[in-house]
Amino acid sequence: MKDKALLFINGDVPKSFPDPDEYNLIACTDGAFHYLKNLNFPLEKLDFISGDFDSHSGSDENIYQDKFIYTPDQDKTDFQKALEIIAEKDIASVDVFGGSGGEQDHFLGNLTVAFGFKDQLNIRFYDEFSEYYFIPKKFTVKNLKGKMVSLYPFPSVENITTKGLNWPLTNGNLSITSNIGTRNFAVQDEVSVEYEKGDLLIFIGKNYL
Repeated sequence: MKDKALLFINGDVPKSFPDPDEYNLIACTDGAFHYLKNLNFPLEKLDFISGDFDSHSGSDENIYQDKFIYTPDQDKTDFQKALEIIAEKDIASVDVFGGSGGEQDHFLGNLTVAFGFKDQLNIRFYDEFSEYYFIPKKFTVKNLKGKMVSLYPFPSVENITTKGLNWPLTNGNLSITSNIGTRNFAVQDEVSVEYEKGDLLIFIGKNYL
C-alpha cells in the first residue's frame, strides 16, 4: 500500500504548502485548482483534478486535460468523489488542505465525508490554525506541551480518559448536545486519549499558547 496523498479542496486558501515530494499522489478538486494556479503551485505535480467543473474554466483545461476526471454525480460532494478516487489507488493516508473556512455548512459537510472514510483512509485536515482528524480508541501524540488541544465528540463518546491535558478526563462522557472537550491545552509533551465507545475528533493548534 502506498503511503500518502495530498488533496486540496475548495475552502480557505492555504497560507503555505507542504513539500510535494513527500507524497505519492497529489490531487485537487476543480474549485481548488483556481487558487493553486494563482499561488504558483507546481501544477505539473498534480496527478488528477476532479469534480463537476462548475467552478473551473480557462485555458488551463487544454494544458492539463489529461489530468481532469469528470465526476458529475450531484448526490456527492467534490471532496467525497476525490476521496473515492484516492481510495481506489491503495493510498493509506490523505492530508487535506482547504477543508475549513468559507461557508460553514461546507466545513461540517467535509467532516461528515471524512467520517464516512475513516475506516478506509487516515484523513488529516490542515488549516491556518490547527490540524484535526478522527482518532482511534487508544491514541497517543507527542510534542504538544503548551499547544491547544480540543476533543470533539462525533456525536458522542463514552468512558473517555485523557492524560497530559490541563483539564483531564477520567471515565467521562462527551456529547455535542451536553459536554464537549474544546479549548483545552497540553501541560505535558505527550498526550494520550482512550475511550470505549463513539467517535472522536482531535484538533491540535499549530502555535503554542
